[in-house]
Formats: sequence, structure tokens, C-alpha cells
Amino acid sequence: MNFFNSFDVAASGMTAQRKMMDVTAANIANVNTTETADGTPFRRMVAVVTQKQVGDWNEEFQACSFDDAPQTQGVEVSSVQADNSDFRWVYDPSNPKAQKEGEHKGYVAMPNVNVISEMTNMMMASRAFEANATILEASKSMASKALEIGK
Repeated sequence: MNFFNSFDVAASGMTAQRKMMDVTAANIANVNTTETADGTPFRRMVAVVTQKQVGDWNEEFQACSFDDAPQTQGVEVSSVQADNSDFRWVYDPSNPKAQKEGEHKGYVAMPNVNVISEMTNMMMASRAFEANATILEASKSMASKALEIGK
């Protein structure tokens, strides 16, 4: 792995964590959205983070060789998907969105967003962002020190 790849890896981590914070912020902002464009309550969104790799991995290769292994190039948010868990049901018969009949009579379907979980996700993403920023700063410092050796 090239020394300067550490900059790319840390930067990709920061980008992925920023996207995760954006998705979490959107979830929190829509915690009370009972109707979207399709007429249903807002569904919580989840960012899917995957590892970026360069190079091919030979499945039949038995020995471990660093040269033949795919090289990690950081992470990326590969998609943002809807969480299909059940909506929360809140009893509020005076609400115009309340169910008129059936099993949920008098209940309003609310988004499947749990603010406490979302705030926890936000804090984790923030800490991961900070960790990647620290890695970036340490890599920059090491590169600077390496250049000073040559003086």
C-alpha cells in the first residue's frame, strides 16, 4: 500500500461518515412526518457502507500473499435504503390521519424513527469522523517528518 493511500482511506471514511450523519439528520427531521408524497408515513433511511477495493481476489488461491490480495481503498456509502420495520402506532382519535376502522381504529401511523437510536448513530458517526480526521492529521505529520529527514 502506498504511503499516500492513508490520505485516501481516511478521506473516504470522513466522506462516508458525513453521508451517514446527513441520513441520520434527515431521519430526525422527519420523526413526525405522517404523510409523504406516496401517502404513507416517512420511513427511516439507512446508509449502507461498503469497503472499496482495487484488484481481483483469486478464490482458488490458497497461500496468503500480500501482493495477490485486493488492496483496500477505503469505504463508500454504496446505497441508502429504507428501513422496512413497522410504523409506530400512536393513539390519537382526533387526528385526521387516524384510522377510521379496523385493528388500528383511532391510531395514527407514525414514522419508524427512534430519536434516541438516531442520536446514538449521530454520535457514533461524529466520533468516527473525528477518528478519521485524526488519522489524516497523523499521516500528514508523518509525511512532514519524513521530508525533514532528507534535509
